[in-house]
Amino acid sequence: MAAAIERLQKTARDNPLAAVAAAATAAVAAPAVARGLKLTTAFLASLRTSKRHGRIDGYNDLHNKEEADDRNDQYADLVDSYYDLATEFYEWGWGACFHFADRRGRETFAQSLLRHEYYLASRLALKAGDCVLDCGCGIGGPARNIARFTRAQVTGITINQFQVDRGNALCKQEGVSHLAKLVQGDFMNLPFKDNSFDGVYAIEATCHAPDRAKCYGEILRVLKPGATFACYEWCLTDAYDGSERHKKLKKDIEVGDGLPDLVHTSVCTKALADAGFDIVEARDCALDGLLDGGDPWHTPLTPSWNPLSWPRFQFNPIMFFLMPRILTFLELIKLVPAGTSKTQVMLQAGGIGCADGGVTGAFTPMWLMVARKPLK
Repeated sequence: MAAAIERLQKTARDNPLAAVAAAATAAVAAPAVARGLKLTTAFLASLRTSKRHGRIDGYNDLHNKEEADDRNDQYADLVDSYYDLATEFYEWGWGACFHFADRRGRETFAQSLLRHEYYLASRLALKAGDCVLDCGCGIGGPARNIARFTRAQVTGITINQFQVDRGNALCKQEGVSHLAKLVQGDFMNLPFKDNSFDGVYAIEATCHAPDRAKCYGEILRVLKPGATFACYEWCLTDAYDGSERHKKLKKDIEVGDGLPDLVHTSVCTKALADAGFDIVEARDCALDGLLDGGDPWHTPLTPSWNPLSWPRFQFNPIMFFLMPRILTFLELIKLVPAGTSKTQVMLQAGGIGCADGGVTGAFTPMWLMVARKPLK
């Protein structure tokens, strides 16, 4: 130890600028490294007590069926199984807001997610005290952010009970349980009275619905007359050409992200009109950030060798190779449950499919639709 300290002192004397730069780098990196270690420790502790990852084989069996009709018929089990498997990985690798966003100017990853959420909330023209529904809320990251931003009363609904429990714990932890709460339920059959909400939004969630028109119809039912629904949808674009590459990325997205079927933008827009909405706007937001010199939405899924560049670091070839093997070893010594490694491989495939969808332009996770419930 003394020798090491002496070497550091000699380096500082011989090259003071390098020493200052190294100290500054360490000071900047230390909080991020500490936060990463804290998140990883919490992630592994949660996995260790999890009983959910045994569902991976049943989930894979559903996606091994060739026809989307089979998955549509069993969508509730498919989606519930998926989020039992994926939620802890999402929170560890991405954060509490389970969605994409383009990057603009000098935004950080976290800032881009917030801006993306606030823009959608702005389309609802909310005010303090309004009752708002987050349709497919995950663990409630956007619900908490939008509740703080607007002071509206946000109710999030998710089919997965683990997400409800985790989300409500975070609402309490962050001091917003008086503004945001999560409930368990199916957005194909919403457990709310007619005309209950002043606004409804969905962020990359209703792509899990087996029947878009029925899902949008339920949202129409619970909205007050004249109120607005705004959403970001996962869709295939006009660039999708049915080639083998495009078919593969479509399948990877469906398997890796718990989707019964991935459909074209026109299918969603037509379904919204068929449900009875007056459509205000429908467009792809995927390239908006490039106008400001920013990065496309799929950049976080591209590999990086910088361990501080999260979540990109986990997609570099070494991490890609090591993670399944590390988790398999942890399964063998009983530190994480059986099925954890298979879950991680499934999620990796989804990330690769999304990234390729972004690169080719064949897929967008942010088909914006804004629509109003007629007054009569």
